[in-house]
Amino acid sequence: MDESKPLKVRLTFSVILVGVSLLFAAVVTDHWAVLSPRVEASNTTCGAAHFGLWRLCTKRILRQEKGPKQKGCGPISLPGEHNCSYFKHFTPGQSSEIFEVTTQKEYSISAAAIAIFSVGFAIIGTICVLLSFRKKRDYLLKPASMFYTFAGLCIIISVEVMRQSVKRMIDSKETDWIEYSYSWSFACACASFVLLFICGIALLLIALPRFPQNPWETCMDAEPEH
Repeated sequence: MDESKPLKVRLTFSVILVGVSLLFAAVVTDHWAVLSPRVEASNTTCGAAHFGLWRLCTKRILRQEKGPKQKGCGPISLPGEHNCSYFKHFTPGQSSEIFEVTTQKEYSISAAAIAIFSVGFAIIGTICVLLSFRKKRDYLLKPASMFYTFAGLCIIISVEVMRQSVKRMIDSKETDWIEYSYSWSFACACASFVLLFICGIALLLIALPRFPQNPWETCMDAEPEH
């Protein structure tokens, strides 16, 4: 038996927990993208926006003097009147016309649904790993590693759907948005993909049976796992 295997599992699981934390932070926050409209006059108020999977937040801020080629509003970190509302297709009756007009409803629903699958896979994988610590149930590490890998794949698909949604908003003639940037929630989602996908594969390799170390040693002769 590989004496270092429990240590490897715990170290990999610790990194996975960081990835799961980043995944939850990305899903529940609304700083995936920041949008800025065209503003012709300087030193006037303008409305910037940031949004996530569930809601949109707008902010009326005082536009600062920029260069001749910079006509956007912001940065959004400036003080101003802040207002947030959940997307209309998630909460019927609430107002979020600015988002309904300027993006595809299907993109938003798809990104949110895929992110929920990612969270579900991550939770199931964590339960499997925790159960494997009890009574040496090492066989649970294999499905756990697959669940973490699936969670990573789902969140990166959600990231790509959100990226396409932002691109459609900027390219649409029905919107005033001319500038956009991805914010820290988007970065959390990308980082969680890297950690969950790589560590999921690493956990699978750790959970696999030990290969024969000598050419004449067969799998049946190898020391069994306990």
